[in-house]
Amino acid sequence: MAKNSENVLVALVAGAALGAGFGILFAPDKGKNTRGKIKNKLEDAGHDVSDRIRHAKEELTKTANEKKAEFDKKLDDTLSNMSYKAEDIISTLEEKLENLKKKNAHLQKN
Repeated sequence: MAKNSENVLVALVAGAALGAGFGILFAPDKGKNTRGKIKNKLEDAGHDVSDRIRHAKEELTKTANEKKAEFDKKLDDTLSNMSYKAEDIISTLEEKLENLKKKNAHLQKN
């Protein structure tokens, strides 16, 4: 999904740069001035693409960090819940063991 967005963004910027370039080429101006304008437009487009890619990477990193934090919280909650249930099971088993010991002690007396 992010790759598609990035491709669309690059295509859009490239199209805008090409359109600007053709506009400059067909404008009545000296060749040196036209080449300078094209160079400036391409540099601007390059910086724009770099900025947008950097921003996209930052957003992806932020999203990944948020997902990791959410996963860690759910894992902690699950482990805590399991720990509580394990303690409950151990308590129940200890009670049953105590009852069995009492029954066994009663049977051994007879």
